[in-house]
Amino acid sequence: MLDILGKLERTHSCGELRKSHIGSNVVLMGWVAKKRDFGVFTFIDLRDRDGITQVVLSSETAAEAHAKAKSIRGEFVVAIKGTVVQRAEGTHNIKLSTGEIEVKVSELLILNDAAVPPFQLEVAGSENLASEDTRLKYRYLDLR
Repeated sequence: MLDILGKLERTHSCGELRKSHIGSNVVLMGWVAKKRDFGVFTFIDLRDRDGITQVVLSSETAAEAHAKAKSIRGEFVVAIKGTVVQRAEGTHNIKLSTGEIEVKVSELLILNDAAVPPFQLEVAGSENLASEDTRLKYRYLDLR
């Protein structure tokens, strides 16, 4: 079931959040790059044209959003509302400019679902990319 965006407006892009934003309430929108489900917690790497931000959904603090996240797959378009928090010690990701923070989600909207892509979509420079012919056939996926 898709949600209606309503009057919700993006406050930041996924690549611009830093430690200076800790404590801020934000609205992010983007594609689900990766989802990891650990029962009580679900982690989503949310991607837009500016970068990736990790968002975390907890069944204890946002049960409805956490339940909705169970149906999400890669490349779904979502909007999240939440609070920027510092990642726990030892969980920082030095590969990301946003690797010191994450967003604790209070509300999740599924704006558009997505079919399973014909190949794994990754950022440039990743290993295990699809063949050049396959990427050429589906080049519109790379162009967005």
